[in-house]
Amino acid sequence: MEIALLTDGGQRRSNNQDYVNRYTNRAGIDLIILADGMGGHRAGHIASEMTATDLGVAWVDTQLSTLNGVREWFVDVIEKENRKIYELGQTEDYKGMGTTLEAVVVIDHQMIHAHVGDSRVGIIRGEEYIQLTHDHSLVGALVRAGQLTEEEASRHPQKNIITQSIGQQEPVEPDIALKNLEVGDYVLVNSDGLTNMVTIEDICDIVTSDVTLKQKAETLIRFANNAGGTDNITVALLHMLGEE
Repeated sequence: MEIALLTDGGQRRSNNQDYVNRYTNRAGIDLIILADGMGGHRAGHIASEMTATDLGVAWVDTQLSTLNGVREWFVDVIEKENRKIYELGQTEDYKGMGTTLEAVVVIDHQMIHAHVGDSRVGIIRGEEYIQLTHDHSLVGALVRAGQLTEEEASRHPQKNIITQSIGQQEPVEPDIALKNLEVGDYVLVNSDGLTNMVTIEDICDIVTSDVTLKQKAETLIRFANNAGGTDNITVALLHMLGEE
């Protein structure tokens, strides 16, 4: 598996509240974490980096190598982090802070991912993009209820209202799911700063182009910036190679 991680502040924001990193545990298994922070100029940055780093530090000390083990670990560690960020968010300096969370682990061509918020996980297989997560957002719920189309949701004035985040008062309920991966698949993990700016068609064209994985990530971010770059833009791109 080849991995490229890249984040960019965009064209309009004075600071970058997104955070992405890769952590490897004692069994040699990688954890990819992407978080998009919210809650004020400083607090959003703290929430995203702290959440990713706390989970990463916990991960590197494990020897987890089974999907069931990872699932149980996700449930436990995500709620602990939710409580920690919530309690810190009650203080004056960090009032109301929170973050989205995407956590991805691949074991033997099977991926398990945990999702909270409106960042996304999807795969590009052949020429097709398959979104694997449902946005925990007001407009996402309206789309699933058939009250808005995807196009209407993209222009909705309340599209930034999310319904679940790390740092909320009530227990968080992450979506945790499995996906079988095939040789040649690309896994795309991204903050909404990418998918709010770049069409799925362009994303597929870029990811399947004949350049390096790092160049694909750079091109995705360049397209988002050229379209306006109204938010921070972060991508984690994984390419499933053949058996070693």
